[in-house]
Amino acid sequence: MMLTPVVMKLDLGAELANELNIEEVFSFNLFGMHISVDESTVVSWVIIVVMTILALILTRGFKVEGEISRRQAFMEMLYEKGEDFFKSILNEKTYDFIPWLMSMALFIGVSNIIGIFGPTVFGSLKPPTKSMQVTAAMAITSIVIVEFANIRDKGLFGRIKAYAKPLWIIAPINVLELFTKPLSLCMRLFGNVLAAFTIMELLKIVTRNTLLPMVFSLYFDIFDGLLQAYIFVFLTSIYLAEATEEDETEVPKEKKNKKGRLKKTKTA
Repeated sequence: MMLTPVVMKLDLGAELANELNIEEVFSFNLFGMHISVDESTVVSWVIIVVMTILALILTRGFKVEGEISRRQAFMEMLYEKGEDFFKSILNEKTYDFIPWLMSMALFIGVSNIIGIFGPTVFGSLKPPTKSMQVTAAMAITSIVIVEFANIRDKGLFGRIKAYAKPLWIIAPINVLELFTKPLSLCMRLFGNVLAAFTIMELLKIVTRNTLLPMVFSLYFDIFDGLLQAYIFVFLTSIYLAEATEEDETEVPKEKKNKKGRLKKTKTA
């Protein structure tokens, strides 16, 4: 009688560890280097391919002029809603990043909820965002785009000069933000997705052959997964807006110079 709880505890831990483990799908050697491709990478490829095919199917036959179909009207409405949301955060200098932000939101959202479509003929589909290498890659990509927007707006010298604002003594802190921002994006997405996945797997193991996991899946798999996608692109949008905003410290000097020139003109 005393052994039963111990055995259940060991089985529970083993099953949970098996679900959390990211297994290797295939590997190969390239120029003497061993390259391993795990399941999170493969699932990410599958998501990208499926989303690309769906995009081609859904946008097939779209017209620029003339009467449009209901499908085109519906898709345009969705795009306009998303565009209005991002325009409320961004400024005109960064509007050209809206398609990328939308694509990132869709990819993260689908990646987070992919677990509800398993098991399949390929086995159980695990969210690729529960792998830190996937979330780190997306976070680094976001910060690279933010820095690109910053340099495009202020120039390379202006970006370097901005590290010493408002005082040169805080330059190390400003430089540190280059690492803390992607780290926070990565760890926030990874931690929340991993926690939700762990809770759901525990519920599935403990409450086998019941409908209880389906109820909790509405929150942990769907709502929380879409919420994390929203938070990721929302923070990236804020970073883009901050990177391209006007430098308020230079405005008073410009006004002072204008007043000085006007005064000098009147005196003359």
